[in-house]
Amino acid sequence: MVGDFRALNTYTIPDRYPIPRIHETLTQLSKARFITSMDALKGFHQNVLTPHARKLLRIIAHCGIYEYLRMPFGIKNAPSHYQRMMNTIFPHELSEGWLIIYIDDIIICSETWKLNLERLSLVLKKILQVNMKISLKKCNFGFHEENTLGHVVSGLSLGVDKTKVVAVLLKHMPQNKKEMMSFLGFASYYRQHLKDFSIHARSLYRICDQQTVFEMTQERIQAYDKIKYALTNAPLLLIPDWKLP
Repeated sequence: MVGDFRALNTYTIPDRYPIPRIHETLTQLSKARFITSMDALKGFHQNVLTPHARKLLRIIAHCGIYEYLRMPFGIKNAPSHYQRMMNTIFPHELSEGWLIIYIDDIIICSETWKLNLERLSLVLKKILQVNMKISLKKCNFGFHEENTLGHVVSGLSLGVDKTKVVAVLLKHMPQNKKEMMSFLGFASYYRQHLKDFSIHARSLYRICDQQTVFEMTQERIQAYDKIKYALTNAPLLLIPDWKLP
């Protein structure tokens, strides 16, 4: 059973608690030689709702009225609430810079294998203390290369996750404005890897304007193909170490 919370979200006061910027988060991996990543099992569902929140999230079905006991996906402030909770659990580890948390993704960085194990032990102890559940099938322990947040991180380099790219490129050419905006949004996520992205994407953004008729001219098809080619041949980027002079 799935709830539609769009009406509730419209009247929800936004929680402005900051979600980490992904590209800034990835730069924290500049010195990582060993990376451990873990994923909270059905992350939002591990949050117990208050009685008042349960009433707001009721679902009316033909067979009765149902209430969520745990925080569901799709409510406006769920990501901010979860990020705040995770940051509260690991304040010291985050301040020391070797732990990265992006909502329900937990990443442990270290320069040595021994240090990675020590830090993993510290994190697991806190996870047990708060009775958090981890998805074992999504855990990777002590890897030199890690697929995380849509990127492949290896040592000092940052690459595009090819599995994400292939899934998008296998789709047909966008047939309407909604599909084009979806494609451009995906490509823009990797724009730092794509040379001249803004130049190639300019004409494609124009046809997404409400006042413009959607028409894939030869020029726009070429621009679309150039972005696809750039995605499949995206170079590795070096992660800067901001502590160096």
